Parts: sequence; C-alpha cells; structure tokens
Amino acid sequence: MAYWFHRNNLKATTPITFELRGVSTNDQTRRIFSELRQNRNKLLELLTDPNHERSAMEKVSGDFFSLLLGLIQPFEQGESENKLRRAIKFKWTNTLLGNSPMEQQDTVFECASMLINLALWHTKHAAKLAAQEQPNMDDAKEIHTCLRTAAGIFSYVKNDLIGRLSNNTENATDTDARVLDAYINQCTAEAQEITLARAVELKHSSSLIAALANETSQLYKRADDALASLDAKIVTKWRKYFQLKSDFYLAYAYSYHGETLLTQDKCGEAIRGLQEAIKCYDKAAVTAQEYASAKGPGTVAKPLNHRFFRQLGPVLKRTVDKCERENGLIYHQKVSYDPPQLELKATFGLVKPEEYQFPTLNSLWTIDVYMKMDAKMAPKPEQPLPGASDEKKEKPKDLPPVKEKETPMSEKDPANHSGCIIS
Repeated sequence: MAYWFHRNNLKATTPITFELRGVSTNDQTRRIFSELRQNRNKLLELLTDPNHERSAMEKVSGDFFSLLLGLIQPFEQGESENKLRRAIKFKWTNTLLGNSPMEQQDTVFECASMLINLALWHTKHAAKLAAQEQPNMDDAKEIHTCLRTAAGIFSYVKNDLIGRLSNNTENATDTDARVLDAYINQCTAEAQEITLARAVELKHSSSLIAALANETSQLYKRADDALASLDAKIVTKWRKYFQLKSDFYLAYAYSYHGETLLTQDKCGEAIRGLQEAIKCYDKAAVTAQEYASAKGPGTVAKPLNHRFFRQLGPVLKRTVDKCERENGLIYHQKVSYDPPQLELKATFGLVKPEEYQFPTLNSLWTIDVYMKMDAKMAPKPEQPLPGASDEKKEKPKDLPPVKEKETPMSEKDPANHSGCIIS
C-alpha cells in the first residue's frame, strides 16, 4: 500500500537573477553570477520531481553550492565576513507556515533554505521508491541511503548554519531548531524502519527485532517531543504521524519481546507483554484515523490501510490467545498487573545520519576574482525606520506553492510474507 510516510511540501522561493550591476566588474565575475543563476534554476526544477536519479541531484546541487560558497566564506586574511554575503535579498516560504515567505538579505539564509529543500527531496525520493509494488534489495539500499543523507543534511543546517543567521529563526520556521530536530529524528526513524522490515522478513531473532522496534519507537517519540511546544494548529497532523508510528513500533517491540519471554518459559510475563502490545496497537489505530482526517501540511494518507499495519493486529490476538491456553494448561503463571520493562538496546541495525560534506569552493572563485568584486556597489541591507513597529512593516506577498510532480503509488499489498515495505 502507498503513503506509509508523511511528507511536507517543498519550500517556495522567488527567482534570483544574481545581476549585481557595479559589483561584477569583468567577464570572470559575470560568469560566476551567470552560472549561479543557471544552476539555481536547474536545481529548483529538479527538486520538484522525486523520480530523478540521486546522482543527477548530487551533481547539480554540488555545482550550485560550490558557487554559492564564494558569497559566504571570507577570502581575505582578517576578514570576519564575506563582503558579498549580504548583497542579495532572498525570499523563502516555510514547510509548515503556508505561502507567506520570510525574507533575509543573507546568503547563509539562501544556503540553509536550499539545503532543507534538498533534504526534503531525498525523503520524497525514498518514499517514491518505497511505494512501488515490489521494491527490491537495491531499492532498499537506495531508500536507506536517501533517508540517512536527508537526516545528515538537516543536522548540518541545524549545527552549522542556523547559528550564523542574524534574524529570528524561531516560531515553526524551517530554521527553528525544534522543526529541524523533528526532521532529523523522522528521517533516522524511517531509515531504521527499513532495517527493521528487513529483519522481520529474514526472520531474525525476536530479541533483535524487539530491540530495533523499541529504538524506532523512541526516535518517533523524540520527533513528537520536539514539536510539543509549537502551535498545535500548525503541527497537529505531523505530530499525529509521529505518535501513531511511535505506538505502532512500541506494539511491535512488546510483541516480539513477548515471543522472547515465551521461549524462556516466562509465559505469564509474555501474556502481559502481548496485552500491552494490543493496547499500543489499538491506540496507534485510533491515531492513524485521526491523522487521516487531520488538517494541515503533509501527505493525504491512510496508514491504517497499510498491510504492515493491518497484519500486526490479528497476529497479536492469535499469539496472546495461544499463550493464555498454554498458561492455563502448562505453566499456571500469574499475569502481572504491570507490563514487562522494555530495557532493550539494539546492538545491530541502529541508524545514524550520514554526515553531510559541503562542496568545496568552485574553481571559478579565486582571491583575485573576489578582490575585483566591488562590494561598495552592492545593495545595503534594509534598516527599519526609527520607531517603526513590526505591525507597520510591509509584509512580503504570498508565493505560489511549488508544483511538485506527482508520482505513481501502488495500492497493492507488498508481495511478501511480512507485509513490510522492503523485502
């Protein structure tokens, strides 16, 4: 079934010509700005379509960021800031805040915003591959890589860029650390889902599967917690996704932990663990329905219909019935009031974000080229008038949403035993 993953919309932006008359003084400097404009336009076009190959995206994004770096990093000895960093005003919307853009006269803001879109493309490319009728092992590796790469890009923006932005970056903007934490944990958790699905399909030990499921549940819990202090009207739908996934994988953890306990002849504890699994599963089912009807940014999806979700409920019921019969006939163990503790730490299969390496400076940039740029001719950042309040400032006009390419999503169940996304 399609749409197992929640995806927010891409960020929209305005065209940038990079035509800095007076700043660009010769053919070399003009060529840099021309290539910046061309690569930016090409990258924005590629980002709308998750069907592109990752190699094509890496080539174009690398070319763009290597050129953009020349407007960010200092060149001269003792220079605290690149003299061209604040020469251009950029406008970008935020994934959670509709079509009203933020604007900053800061190339670091452009860099962070474009990187966020690049990370979102990797998540959409992964979802597109996962929603095929029969994803193969190569697809699984590609999905896993894409999600880890996205997590690494979001981490780079959070740790290396947002601290350099001078304007306010809070209140559910994409450069809000809470939003970035949610994205990082989501991408890491989804990559770990691929690992877990593989472990289930290959029938690895119940203890390993339980530990992986518990770790995955905790990642989704951390993603949900990151958004807890933001406006509920903005983040409710996204949080419902995190909550249903957290409860679903907690049910998975209790289920497989129950199997482990049963092999250790701890039938009473196994029954209580399975009862808790059913409780978590039922809670996830309710949240899945709430997610499907919730308003707000994100995918129009019905996770409750996914085979991976549907299949767990009957399995839990059959397993607990079996345990109760065996306990009545053989073990005669007391079923405790409290569920068993899930003190589970996975030793294999844990996912970490792939560290993002920012491209090196494009060879078109040299100290001589930089010195020939006349920063005195660059537009100065706008300063608010004395006594002007935020209410009196003219807000930028809304931008049209990005027209993202639709991709075909299979509505058929995966052709495998477990019902996992990846076999």
